[in-house]
Amino acid sequence: MSNVRYKALELAISRPKRAIELPSNKVSDYFGSLTFNRAVMREYLSKEAYDRLISAIEKGEKIDRRIADQVATALKSWAISKGATHYTHWFHPLTGATAEKHDAFMHPSIDGKAIEEFSSNQLIQQEPDASSFPSGGIRNTFEARGYTAWDPSSTAFIMDDTLCIPTIFVSYTGEALDFKTPMLKALHALDKEAVAVCKYFDRNVSKVNATLGWEQEYFLVDTALYHARPDMALSGRSLFGHASAKDQQLSDHYFGTIPERVVDFMTEFEYEAHRLGIPVKTRHNEVAPSQFECAPVFEEVNVAVDHNQLVMHVMEKVAKRHNLTVLLHEKPYHGINGSGKHNNWSMQTNTGDNLLSPGKTPKSNLRFLTFLVNIIKAVDSYSDLLRMGVASASNDLRLGAHEAPPAIMSVFIGSQLTETLDAIEKGSARDAAVNGNNEGAAIDIPKIPEILLDNTDRNRTSPFAFTGNKFEFRAVGSSMNCARPMIILNLIVAEQLRQFKEEVDALIAKGLPIEDAVYKIIGKYIKESKRVCFEGNSYSEEWLEEAKKRGLSNIASTPDSVKTMLDERVIELFDKHNVLTEREMLARYEINLENYIKKLQIESRVMGDLATNHIIPTAIRYQNTLIENVKGLQEVLDNKTFVRLSNNQLLNIKEISEHISIIRTLVNDMIDVRKVANKLENITEMAESYKSTVLPFFDKIRYHVDKLEFLVDDELWPLPKYRELLFIK
Repeated sequence: MSNVRYKALELAISRPKRAIELPSNKVSDYFGSLTFNRAVMREYLSKEAYDRLISAIEKGEKIDRRIADQVATALKSWAISKGATHYTHWFHPLTGATAEKHDAFMHPSIDGKAIEEFSSNQLIQQEPDASSFPSGGIRNTFEARGYTAWDPSSTAFIMDDTLCIPTIFVSYTGEALDFKTPMLKALHALDKEAVAVCKYFDRNVSKVNATLGWEQEYFLVDTALYHARPDMALSGRSLFGHASAKDQQLSDHYFGTIPERVVDFMTEFEYEAHRLGIPVKTRHNEVAPSQFECAPVFEEVNVAVDHNQLVMHVMEKVAKRHNLTVLLHEKPYHGINGSGKHNNWSMQTNTGDNLLSPGKTPKSNLRFLTFLVNIIKAVDSYSDLLRMGVASASNDLRLGAHEAPPAIMSVFIGSQLTETLDAIEKGSARDAAVNGNNEGAAIDIPKIPEILLDNTDRNRTSPFAFTGNKFEFRAVGSSMNCARPMIILNLIVAEQLRQFKEEVDALIAKGLPIEDAVYKIIGKYIKESKRVCFEGNSYSEEWLEEAKKRGLSNIASTPDSVKTMLDERVIELFDKHNVLTEREMLARYEINLENYIKKLQIESRVMGDLATNHIIPTAIRYQNTLIENVKGLQEVLDNKTFVRLSNNQLLNIKEISEHISIIRTLVNDMIDVRKVANKLENITEMAESYKSTVLPFFDKIRYHVDKLEFLVDDELWPLPKYRELLFIK
């Protein structure tokens, strides 16, 4: 037992239990202690500076340099008091991760000593090198300049010894090179259009914030075993691996007792998250072995996205202290559940109302139904764009795998709401609604019952399900930046609300009362978008056929999905609301394809290396052992007995030889088509080539390698097996 796998297993089993010493005081005593929150602002800022900063956060007002100087001084004093020695502009480049460049507060003085310095200029704007970040051809490599600019609406925080200031990231010529810039613009568009519609029902509404509560799924694996799997270390997932005799089929892990070692990790992770002001509240075992989930309280979308990016980083950092590795890949193991990041989304007014909470009066119910129907209409109108928002090479492996929603974008609203919308569509809920001509007539919808918060079961198979007072977008992948789907969701709803108001205002101009006009248009939308609503099992084959009949798209791959970004209607949508220009859209199209190609390229290379340098030599070694054994039997047994006893071993030798031969052929063929794909200059053609010629080899090679794993002596097999990876010791 001298191979790498067994050394890793011995190390994993012999791990000493770690005693974690964390504060015994209440979470409320240290929650947000590493954030420049409002309590800290009040302590460190003058009243004028505090009020101006809060106005900037809540109303989007600009902060002048004089106030920015006060904020910079306060940030420096507070951060140094917490032990910070450096500061950084923290941003979300198009890599999907976060980025930072640290500068020290220290500045040398003329007397040979040093002082701590941090000015408003350093707070508001910096100039990180943008040359190596994805830009999609927006700028040449030699044009390295990029700018980060302070986002006061997201709280500054301290990570280790560094003050982190959330920022946007743009090119020298002003194009967005990040996720935050277009997300803030999409949120602004939604705010504007949602407020305009809210005015039909409540003149006091002046602000609408989109809210997000994400659910982060992830796997944990012992670090020693992880590093003994080159495929996991380099690609984030196991490219080979025979199924374990036991995995998730008994459903005994789901919501089960959390392993002690994992509880220790979770406890420390939650402590770190709470100090950063991240309201992590829920933790539990997920369906697959060694799969878990955490979820926070709802927050404004911009803050929630920042917090999710932070959570993924903190989880990985804390896991290392426990000799564990976090797997955020959407499908780290073949044949068992993958991981998603359910985005629970809603809208909150400045008056405290959740626009997706059903009301108890006809008027409040009509407002609820107005927003509900407009969201359904938005999904129907822009379903391909919504699908594009969750497209990636890794999420392609998860979607539609009978554990996650399919690639078909549909909406679930439950039986009661379906009946309500059907009644509105047929006109039976309010007979005179479309014919009313008494100006100012009071609305009365007697056949619409009081709509309860939990009026239906939760459809876990739907990609976009209404769950009482929010929509749960379940198609989002676990490794993704939430900003990607949030940009699209907020934008398409904003556009739909704009169209809705335009149509309603046209009816009002013709003399129809507001309520009647609203009612008439939502009835029209219900009929137009009915095809996207589905109450059944989205995993079923029947739904695939039904969706096709309804004309709904089933876009299975990322290259096919991102083509949506080239649609003139989509480009116009982003440009109209000042979210992304056509140039920025085309850049993102290229970046998405580049990322897809590179991930498949890496996986292909790792697969070829493992098969050629690890799997085949091991199989040959075992095959030689069998051959020597057969020769030995032939020497000591008579011919009749030898034939009878050696038959199975000869079959094994033949079977191993066949698998080895097929693997070699498949790997060589895969390398050949990859070389052809790499020579293509057009990125669309290259992505298509990787999808159609390189990717199909993956499952073929895997099949034969996994067969060898089942045939070869366990002591010789070089890679930790699923039964060892999936059950934390």
